[in-house]
Amino acid sequence: MMKRRDAMRNISLAAGLMLLSKENLEGANSAAQDYGHSVCRWCFNSLKLEELCEAAQDIGIKSIEIIGPDDWDVVAKYGLTCAMGNAPFISLTKGLNDPNNHAKLQAGYPDLLRKAADKGIPNIIAFSGNRNGISEEEGLEQCAIGLEPIVKEAEKVGVMVSMELLNSKVNHPDYQCDRTEWGVKLVEKVASPNFKLLYDIYHMQVMEGDVIATINKYNEYICHYHTAGVPGRNEIDETQELNYPAIMHAIQDTGYKGWVAQEFIPKREDKIASLRQGVNICTL
Repeated sequence: MMKRRDAMRNISLAAGLMLLSKENLEGANSAAQDYGHSVCRWCFNSLKLEELCEAAQDIGIKSIEIIGPDDWDVVAKYGLTCAMGNAPFISLTKGLNDPNNHAKLQAGYPDLLRKAADKGIPNIIAFSGNRNGISEEEGLEQCAIGLEPIVKEAEKVGVMVSMELLNSKVNHPDYQCDRTEWGVKLVEKVASPNFKLLYDIYHMQVMEGDVIATINKYNEYICHYHTAGVPGRNEIDETQELNYPAIMHAIQDTGYKGWVAQEFIPKREDKIASLRQGVNICTL
């Protein structure tokens, strides 16, 4: 009888410990995430902006981005913001690495930054531009020179200028800011709290891999994240190779409090269902 009672007591204790561990695990997994959900407008251009706003509201997305000042008031009507602003004068291929582009960019950014500050837009995008024979060191130097007056204005108004990391292997041949370490060197060279990197998870997986290790190493240089599936730049579900739940946990663990934007090109007919799925995958 004693042996039976001891056995029953041990089983009860073990069950209690298992339940406690399960509750602790569920509590950790249900902790509120610190980052917000956003979506890039261009991926859903087949929808009217108002339709995308309504879908975003329903899904729980709080931002529609890569849009310019003319659209900021539209998304605001739906209680949304623009986490990453853009403007027609900002060119992906003709960027800050070429001194011939400095005058145009330095003329356009100050007004855009002031408008962003007035509307509460936290980030404005920037691009290195294509190499076109420009060396890595010269590209760094010219980007820093071109950014100097732009970043000074950003500091005045409290808006972040964010240079996007893009792959030059598949999507953007010859683009210069195509490696995280190159971007980090530029952030260090500019040396401003209002200039950081837009880390595009898709692009950097294509270009260099080691996504989680890179995020852990360089998170202080990053102010924004984009998603998409690899290969193909489509849905971020089980049809592609990246483990997005693990990546989101890694981002959360760095203390990140910015935005994660879906930037995949939906290949399914029901694009909003794909967007909903992407947001669910990236929700902790």
